[in-house]
Amino acid sequence: MKQIKIAIDGPASSGKSTVAKILAEKLRYTYLDTGAMYRSVTYLTLKEGLSEGMVEEILATLDQHPISFKRSSQDQQLVFVGDEDVTDAIRQNDVTQNVSWVAAIPEVRERLVEMQREIASKGGIIMDGRDIGTVVLPDAELKIFLVASVEERAQRRFKENQEKGIPSDLEAIKTSIEERDYKDSHRETSPLKPAEDAILFDTTGVSIEGVTDFILEKAKEILDKP
Repeated sequence: MKQIKIAIDGPASSGKSTVAKILAEKLRYTYLDTGAMYRSVTYLTLKEGLSEGMVEEILATLDQHPISFKRSSQDQQLVFVGDEDVTDAIRQNDVTQNVSWVAAIPEVRERLVEMQREIASKGGIIMDGRDIGTVVLPDAELKIFLVASVEERAQRRFKENQEKGIPSDLEAIKTSIEERDYKDSHRETSPLKPAEDAILFDTTGVSIEGVTDFILEKAKEILDKP
């Protein structure tokens, strides 16, 4: 059966990960959470007390504690660095506030992109992030770029944090998202921007089901082509 590569990009809290997970389940594809990979490197960097200029040390730490994905007994995707389950730890505020500068380090991006391309080489993959369609999988058959208003994205992150018991302030989240947007779109290495052949979709006011159905329809059009 024909399988394709699907790249879903967009700014923080635009719904990428939630939609990608649902799509992977419906299509029976592999879901690769690239954001979790960058967050994992950030977690390791902070845990080891490393700074922006200590690139070799960051890469060495990553080599010592490789990132992996596993399934729980409840079929939840878990994230590990080495033998440590960091699924919840990488969503804490300190990681969120530092992930942009770690993700902007060219050597870190190169290392993770190599890993992501190797996993995706067999097809049947859904990958979400900020440069999947432009850098990681420029040959993806379907590229989607999701956007949403800052207000809506902040509300989503606030609700998500509440559900996980993470103390949060809505206004602080808004500010953090605006700063993250600026950093991600202005960084020299792999800036956040849609690929030329990406389909832009504004998820403001659109349900997760609505976004998922839209992408499924686009995927079906490609899969049905002879």
